[in-house]
Amino acid sequence: MGRDYYAVLEINRSATVADIKQAYRRLALVSHPLASPAAAADASDSFSRLAEAYDVLSNPQTKAIYDKFGEEGLKGGVPKDTEAGTWTSGYTYHGNPNKTFSQFFGGDNPFADGAEMNTAHGGLWGGRKKKQGAPIERDLFLDLEDLFHGCAKKIKISRKVMNEDGHTSSIRDTILTVNVKPGWTEGTKIIFSQQGDQEPNSVPADIVFVVRQKSHPRFERQNNDLIYTVHTSLKKALTGFSVNVETLDGRFLNIPINDVVHPNYRKVVTGEGMPIASSPHSRGNLILRFDAEFPKKLLEKKQLRSLTC
Repeated sequence: MGRDYYAVLEINRSATVADIKQAYRRLALVSHPLASPAAAADASDSFSRLAEAYDVLSNPQTKAIYDKFGEEGLKGGVPKDTEAGTWTSGYTYHGNPNKTFSQFFGGDNPFADGAEMNTAHGGLWGGRKKKQGAPIERDLFLDLEDLFHGCAKKIKISRKVMNEDGHTSSIRDTILTVNVKPGWTEGTKIIFSQQGDQEPNSVPADIVFVVRQKSHPRFERQNNDLIYTVHTSLKKALTGFSVNVETLDGRFLNIPINDVVHPNYRKVVTGEGMPIASSPHSRGNLILRFDAEFPKKLLEKKQLRSLTC
């Protein structure tokens, strides 16, 4: 009957390419002679059978012949051109399971550094820990309104992704979604784990978006407070007036100014600032600062009286 390569890899005949790779990865790490030195002879035989099974089933041409004609047809050859009487050359495994293992994992000996991981969960004995590249930081510019209300920002990135053969790669686009929370501040970092380029024998780098706040036509931001500059005349600064302020959520506040506006005067409106990220139902303050227009030369008494009357 010949040997059953599917049984060797513990998969069924409907297995996909990904299934075949996953099965070989799991079983080869367990059956490698270095993973079980106490039973090296038995492990070596099992390791060799796995390598041959993977070599056959991972190649579409040899897999197709094996699926139709079995091991006998695969190794003995099958008719190529019935009219001409030609046959295909039979398949012969190169006989070096370490070569197959090395080509698959991209290294001669993943057990060389002596580190141990538990094979029960797909790890390996003596596996080399893969290194991860430095995080890739990108600025994410947001309007003040986005940081006030919160929003979802979709960002398209292009990254190198390894193909199924484990050796070649291609560039693919990926959409990442940043869910902006109300109250986020400048410098907030959003980390997308392992979304960088994929490389053999390495862990993809993290991609980190750093919040950058755009300037706003009406407000400046200081932590959770909003600063609004009021331009006014000297007369109003001395006699009182009202300020109308359009908020970031579209409301209009009418704020009476009943004090004398001096150069350091500030009017604080409690709870009308930015949401506080750590406490979504709390808000900072709205702070009015004033820019009073002073005359460029000294006024006469008559002019002063006209300001206060």
